[in-house]
Amino acid sequence: MKDLKNIFLYERLLDDVDNELVRQAQADGRKCVGNICFQTPEVLMDLPGTFTVRLRAPRSGSFDMATYYMTSFLCEFSRALLERAIEGGFECLDCLLVPDGCTMINRCVENMELLNTMPKDGFFYQYLEVPMKDDDNALNLYVSECRKKILGALTENFGIDTSDAALRTAVENYNKVCRIINEIGDYRKEDNPRITGYEFHLITMASHVCPKDLLLPYLEETLEDLKTREPDENPPYRARVAVVGSEVDDIDMIKLIEDSGALVVADRYCYGSLPGRMEIPLNDEEDVLTQICRHYMHTSQCPRQMNLEKVNGRKDYVAQIAKEYKADGIIYEQMKFCDPWAYERVTGSFDLREKHGYPVLTIDRPYVVGSSGQLRTRVQAFVESVEIKKLQGGK
Repeated sequence: MKDLKNIFLYERLLDDVDNELVRQAQADGRKCVGNICFQTPEVLMDLPGTFTVRLRAPRSGSFDMATYYMTSFLCEFSRALLERAIEGGFECLDCLLVPDGCTMINRCVENMELLNTMPKDGFFYQYLEVPMKDDDNALNLYVSECRKKILGALTENFGIDTSDAALRTAVENYNKVCRIINEIGDYRKEDNPRITGYEFHLITMASHVCPKDLLLPYLEETLEDLKTREPDENPPYRARVAVVGSEVDDIDMIKLIEDSGALVVADRYCYGSLPGRMEIPLNDEEDVLTQICRHYMHTSQCPRQMNLEKVNGRKDYVAQIAKEYKADGIIYEQMKFCDPWAYERVTGSFDLREKHGYPVLTIDRPYVVGSSGQLRTRVQAFVESVEIKKLQGGK
């Protein structure tokens, strides 16, 4: 296939947290709000006068300094972020809002604060308590925390308008980006998709780390380009897979899978579009913040939510998207030492294999996969097993 319009721009935007669109927005006087997790609703940080950037540490090498403060038994994602903060890689941020998503991220951000890694005057941190269940009591807690520690903090520190009207505008702008990404993502359902998983990963990742209003024109151009793009007649893929699991912001991870013969057609992982780029519906009867929080709480597929309906629902959701995107198999990945996803990977892979009948490859991986020969070999072997299963009539 010919190169997709703006694909090299998306690659460039992912080279550094302080990318060209971040610098453009800050030159216009807007505040850069850092976030790490889906549990802090990003739409609440994309208000008039602010924009949000989800933290990552591209091109990470050694984690020696972070390991000194955090030990080698914590996940490499948390250590990579601390290492990058110590190096000065997040100095574009004006504040950092984080949930108690897991103890490792908490330790990471606490060390950022203790080591005074953010030099800007007026920089502040907020730690949110977020629910571990999906019910009315949890929603009340969630709304209270977001009202005080996101909206209240932005108003108090930066004078940001957090009225219902401002929130509705933020949701409208957020939904525009989601609609385009979903329309682009729908092309992955084609029998011979006109977009690769790597390309779609770049697009989705860019939407997490750039001011959405500045990125929107490029997304619109990419969508128009896709409408007339012709797929290869003989694509180099031998199987379609859904990738499921913990945080994936390393663009080489998806590239390695596809170079091994598996086309990634669905992205149910942290930083992915399912469900991270679902539109937020609003009505005119309820408080806007309550509706936003309910959306994030109900759509969350995070394993830290422990009520039985969510536990079972996560497996059914993966099976649903695997069917919808015509996946031949599922790759269940987990960052090494990520406790929540370690348990989820075991139970999820069993359910999807035994209950739903999908071939499943489970892997634990480093934050930066590079050109890992071991991982490449495992994916290649999985692709071959899927092909054999097809030849044997699904047995």
